[in-house]
Formats: sequence, structure tokens, C-alpha cells
Amino acid sequence: MGVELRIRRLPAADAPDPLPLPTYATAGAAGLDLCAAVREPLTLSPGARALVPTGFALALPAGHEGQVRPRSGRAWREGLTVLNTPGTVDEDYRGEVSVVLVNLGEAPVVLRRGDRIAQLVVVPVPRVAVREVPALEATDRDAGGFGHTGR
Repeated sequence: MGVELRIRRLPAADAPDPLPLPTYATAGAAGLDLCAAVREPLTLSPGARALVPTGFALALPAGHEGQVRPRSGRAWREGLTVLNTPGTVDEDYRGEVSVVLVNLGEAPVVLRRGDRIAQLVVVPVPRVAVREVPALEATDRDAGGFGHTGR
């Protein structure tokens, strides 16, 4: 492990029972599973969205961001996804990590305390220097936009 992610459980998150810290489901997993820190079951009707707490705050390593992404199985089976995919957790944010979930499926989705709702991928983010120039170098694509390269 090359980088350390420091996590602080929030006091309200431990009631009535402690939730697991974010963990990798397998040795090769890219994302840490995030769990719902709801006290009572939360039902998301089709088309509904909710800001779901995870019960922790974190300190990302300098030069990194946390990307909150959907869990593919829940997206496929239930239509549950992260609305602002990927959600970004900045390295200097110290508040509770919450997940903006939306139900794009056809049936209500019930979220219970401890359910895995999303995943957190910690990635390096380079800082860039912004420099205005009078022109940009041409490319084969140039200004071709959405759908420009075909199927």
C-alpha cells in the first residue's frame, strides 16, 4: 500500500451499531465499498433521489481525490446509481462523505443501514498551470464534438 487514507467515524454513525469502515471487497478491487449510515430503512421510488450519509469523514492524501462511483451490480439489477458520477471528494474536505443516489429503475429500492451503496476510488490528481495562448495546435479531430467519430 503506497498511500494512507485516514478515516474518522462520526458520532451519530455508531448508533445503534457500528458500520464497517470502507473496505475493498476483493484483493483486486479498485474501489472501497461505502455503506449507508441510515438509522431507518430509506425507500427510493423510481425517479427519486436522496443524499445518503456514510457516517464518516476522511483525509485524503495530498494530491489525491476521492471519486464516488456507482456499484455496478446495484446499477444493473436495481437501477440504483450515483447521480453526479463520479462524485468528487476534494483532498481538503473534512465533512461527512454522503452519496447522491438516484433510482433509475422501475421498482422502489429500499436502503438499509450497512447496505453497500457506492464505491470510493482514490486517485492522484495533478495540479495544472493554466496558460492562455492565442491558438491551439490542430489535431485530426479538431473541433469535432459529440458523436464525431461515429459508432
